[in-house]
Parts: sequence; C-alpha cells; structure tokens
Amino acid sequence: MEQKRNLNSDTSPLQAAEYVEKPESQLKAMWETLRQNKAAVAGLFIIGSLALIALTVWLSELMGKQILPYDPNYSDMGKSFVWPNAEHWFGTDQLGRDLFSRILDGTKISLFVGVAAVGLSLSVGVLFGAVAGYRGGRTDALIMRLMDIMLAIPSILLAIAFMAALGKGLDKAIIAIGLVSIPEYARIVRGSILSVKENDYVQAAKIIGNRPSRIIYKHILPNVISVIVVRATLGISTAVLDTAALGFLGLGVQPPFAEWGDMLGRARGFIFTAPYTLIFPGIAITITVLAFNLLGDGLRDALDPKARIK
Repeated sequence: MEQKRNLNSDTSPLQAAEYVEKPESQLKAMWETLRQNKAAVAGLFIIGSLALIALTVWLSELMGKQILPYDPNYSDMGKSFVWPNAEHWFGTDQLGRDLFSRILDGTKISLFVGVAAVGLSLSVGVLFGAVAGYRGGRTDALIMRLMDIMLAIPSILLAIAFMAALGKGLDKAIIAIGLVSIPEYARIVRGSILSVKENDYVQAAKIIGNRPSRIIYKHILPNVISVIVVRATLGISTAVLDTAALGFLGLGVQPPFAEWGDMLGRARGFIFTAPYTLIFPGIAITITVLAFNLLGDGLRDALDPKARIK
C-alpha cells in the first residue's frame, strides 16, 4: 500500500488528488469481510470440497472410469449389513452396497438438484417479482396474490403435490422443488424494486426513453443483486433438504441413483439393527445444509456495506 504523504495548505487540489490513496475495490472489501468470518470460510471450504467430489465423480463416470472405492450400485448380499471397518469405512447397506461410495456418489445428485432447482426458481421468481414491482397496479396484485396462495401451503406439501402430478424422477424433483421456491424470490425482488424504482437514476432512464425491460435489468436489478445472491445461497440448502425429504418419502430421485434422502428412507427399518445406515447419510445432509447456511450468513454481511470491516 502506498505511503501517505503529508499535505499542507499550499498543496493544490490536483496534487492532493494524487496523494490520496485509492479506496479498496468493492470486490476486495467484500472478500476481506467474508474472510474475517471464520464460519463462512468453513462453509465455503466444505462447499468447495463437496463440489470437487461431485465434479470428480461425474467426470469419472463420463470417462467410464471408477475412482470410488466400490461401485455404488453393486450389491453383494453376502456382505449385507457389514459394520464400518477398514474395508468398508461406512459399512454396507441391506443389499451389501458400500455406503461410503454411495454417499460420495450421492454428492453430485444433491448438489445438482439443489443448484438446478434454485436456478429454475430464481429465474422465474426474479421475472415475476421484477414485473410486479415495476408495473404495479393490477399486474402486481395478480402476480402477488398467486405467490401468496403458494406461500400459504407448506413447501414440502406443495412439492409432494407437484411430484404426484409430475411423477417420480430426477428431472421431476428439480421442477417440483424449483416451483415451490418461486414466491420467495418474487417477493424479495418485488420489495427491492419498490424501494429503488423511484430513485433519480431510474427516472432519468425513463426520461431518455429506455424500455422497461432495459430499466429493470440494467438499472434496477444490479442494485438489488446482493439480496438475491444471499437468498439463492440459502435457497440451495433448502433445496438440498427438500430433495432429501422427497427421497425419504420415496417420491424424489429413484434408484439406481444414490441419493441421501432415499438412503435414509430405505434404511429407516434398520435403525436398531444397523443404525450406521442412517447416521452417515444424515450427517452428509446436515453438513451440506449447514455449509450453505454459514456461507449465506457470511455473504449477507459481506454484501452489506454497513457491515464491512474498515
């Protein structure tokens, strides 16, 4: 960092401008604030590790190579309910499948469903919220009443209803979980737009003839993006939890995919004879959800100028 120079009364404004240190960039200030939050850094590290595992497993499947200790879908009834040991770190399930390999393989399913579902709900919710907040009037009333109806129903019940209508499967789970989260993003974006759409720069954009779509996406949304990013990060944790809940009920991702909620649902009958078959998938779900929540809380502080470190 440049050393500050002493300024006297004879210093001209141009010279003073050269002496003054340049302020830190917004991105650097946000990173410094995030880095000071140890919980957020821990969450970011866990998410990065999970993403690396998921990407590695997915790429190995594309190349036809097996990098996991065992084939996650290979069953050996002669080794069913083997307790954790040096050969099978997390033990085996009722079909003799290695739990450690299945939990690693399930990482890509949970993260993919979580990110894809949030992407769906975010894109539709931002569109609805932006139109409702900017247009106002009957358009706003119609869209928000629809969102209120969806919010009046518990999300998991609404997701179950969508799954019953759409059927079982990975793509159906993404659609169902994505649809139930649309109202949250719509309300957040609408509220943020209502608070900034009367500002001078928005009025100036209207006066010079910008289209409403350009005003929304070029002038308004960039000023509320921090709120959206924080909610989307927290939304992934909710989507992972909803995916596990649907899988537990037998309505979500179906075999042969290794999904943590489905593993819990199929092992619930062995809670006393083989409790490890529930403990390890449960820990995986808990750690993933906790990591996204910790990162979301850290991003909330990092993206808030008032909360940044000096």
